Amino acid sequence: MLLAGAIVGPPPARAQIAQPEPASGRAAKAPVSATRFMVAAAHPLAVEAGHETLRAGGSAVDAAVVVQTVLNLVEPQSSGIGGGAFMLYWDAASRTLTSYDGRETAPAAATPSYFLDADGQPRPFWERVIGGRSVGVPGVLRLIELAHEQHGRLPWLRLLQPAIGLAREGFEVTPRLSQSIAAAREHGLDRYPAARRYFFDDDGNALAAGTRLTNPAFADTLAAIAEAGSEVFYRGAIADEIVAAVRATPENPGLLSREDLARYRVKTREPVCTAYRVHRVCGMGPPSSGGLTVAQILGMLERFDLPAMGYGADALHLFIEAGRLAFADRGVYMADSDFVDVPVAGLIDRRYLARRAGLIALERALPEPQPGEPPQARAARYGPHWGPELPGTTHFSIVDAYGNALSMTSSIETGFGSRLMVRGFLLNNQLTDFSAAPTQDGMPVANRVEGGKRPRSSMAPTIVFDERGEPALVVGSPGGSHIINYVAKTLVAVLDWGLDIQAAIDLGHFGSTGQRAYLEADTEAVASQQALAGRGHELSVRSLNSGLHGIVVRDGMLIGGADPRREGVVRGE
Repeated sequence: MLLAGAIVGPPPARAQIAQPEPASGRAAKAPVSATRFMVAAAHPLAVEAGHETLRAGGSAVDAAVVVQTVLNLVEPQSSGIGGGAFMLYWDAASRTLTSYDGRETAPAAATPSYFLDADGQPRPFWERVIGGRSVGVPGVLRLIELAHEQHGRLPWLRLLQPAIGLAREGFEVTPRLSQSIAAAREHGLDRYPAARRYFFDDDGNALAAGTRLTNPAFADTLAAIAEAGSEVFYRGAIADEIVAAVRATPENPGLLSREDLARYRVKTREPVCTAYRVHRVCGMGPPSSGGLTVAQILGMLERFDLPAMGYGADALHLFIEAGRLAFADRGVYMADSDFVDVPVAGLIDRRYLARRAGLIALERALPEPQPGEPPQARAARYGPHWGPELPGTTHFSIVDAYGNALSMTSSIETGFGSRLMVRGFLLNNQLTDFSAAPTQDGMPVANRVEGGKRPRSSMAPTIVFDERGEPALVVGSPGGSHIINYVAKTLVAVLDWGLDIQAAIDLGHFGSTGQRAYLEADTEAVASQQALAGRGHELSVRSLNSGLHGIVVRDGMLIGGADPRREGVVRGE
């Protein structure tokens, strides 16, 4: 129920919520507890390597370097040095939170008409994805190198050895990787020689689960980077091969140049932080829309007594409505703040969000939500952008023995990115996150293509702080534009409903990224379908492949959870 504009704090007693059973086809996972350090990530081999790094005295950033490079090898469809990332890092000694923007950039030669055809119309999405034109300048390597320079404890050379060793010795193809390869054939993965040789057998079939796979080319690439740093990637022979692959592909060639690679820099930006009841929730600012949109959803939900309401149709309705309003703002205002005047403070202004929450009625869904007018906004300058964002992303959460905490979401965009493979790693297709149409409704789109610009993202690495200003929850997820709802749902489940982190991750997904709402098939969320439809919601029920990984810090304990929808695990001690 709406409480007359008052901010609601946690009540003395929470509504009782049953710990949900896993959806059909999922492997049940239990929360993992530890007292010293912990890592939660998308593949057991990456988690094992990160755990050993922490055990050897490494920092959370050291472990992140190891986890990311191993994930590049064993989960190549999702992330790697050919892509981009966002990292939030809490330094316990200095008590500072830093956000690192390693998002890809468009070639300097790109213009707003970059994805238009000869008739001035946007080319179909999959025509934009495959080939060199979708490739932005990768940022992952610069990001982990810069973070290591500032917060690492172990030598850079040492940190790349686990991935190098696995690449030479080989690893087993998992069921998820095998299924992903088979599914990507429909969209051209086998049309490119390097990818075809690596991901398919001699008969042209997707590699079967259990196949032993080596990647000596990637091992050599990492060995060069281990010795000389990222400069060999951004300026040397590797850069030449990236540019050649992007520009010379016969299908959809791009404009990337050696100068684009050489000038790439990671940016440290101000995190987006907002109060939510007694907690402070911090995420990434633009060019990611993740932190802002999560903050908007929470800022509207804070006006309702979700702790007493509990999980059910009423809470799901409120969450969906808050999401629809937040995504309406996202479509107009959010883009790379180096190119667009994003009204960050206005979008999370408490009075503005109170007005937006006042539009929500418990008994019925809103008609099509419209963007609001936050303080400092210039809405008339921009037209809305709604575009597909497909999941080709990973997330990991780490807390080290020194009290540092790290939340990092990393991506090559669509699974297997552009399909272009260079020296053992895939190149991203992140430029498809730009609006293909530079104008809408007679106005320029904030997220249009421009040279050197970073495309809008939904990645939402998040760190939540308690009343004492200490990290209380580290979380994030892959999932395209659904990331925002996955993360916000998990925050509500932990902070309002008192679920442990594993149960919060398990909880069936619900939300909206626009007009229509969705519920996760084969979960408890479907029980609310009839009630939500009766309030006027347009609903779809479908599988939702999140990859949430989270760590709760409470009473001297670390409690971790990994998404049962994927193959991730948690380790700590």
